Amino acid sequence: MHKTYTVEEAKRKLEHYCSYQDRCHDEVEQKLKGMNMIQQASDVIIAHLIEHNFLNEERFAKSFARGKFRIKKWGRIRIKNELKLRNISKYNLDAALKEIPDDEYFSAFDELAEKQWENIRESDIQKKKKKLFDFLMRKGFESNLIYNKISELCK
Repeated sequence: MHKTYTVEEAKRKLEHYCSYQDRCHDEVEQKLKGMNMIQQASDVIIAHLIEHNFLNEERFAKSFARGKFRIKKWGRIRIKNELKLRNISKYNLDAALKEIPDDEYFSAFDELAEKQWENIRESDIQKKKKKLFDFLMRKGFESNLIYNKISELCK
């Protein structure tokens, strides 16, 4: 048996859910589905959350991009793809990517690449290059940056 919620109870629960951490619309909709709320009630609750600034997609996208870059060292491609998976609009996606200053981005990339290069224990230089390339691609960095960095590290 699932617990049932009134619209007011659900509003309070979702206010707490959104104030604890920025959320995207998809996360809130999934939470409401998990609470077995009907579509009309979900629409009312989402409108309430937006109106009272608990739910703000632009704020979510910007904090997501900053956090994933600074904490997990993700590149712009990975951040962009993850935001697309969460159905973030193109406008908010572009705004989020502007949150990462170019100088910080390139210095973080260089630091990550050099650290990983040192950590790869591989005697075959081609395999070592491939491992570094694959690692940086998974992190979401641009292939031209990776190629340039690998050729710089192999000098």
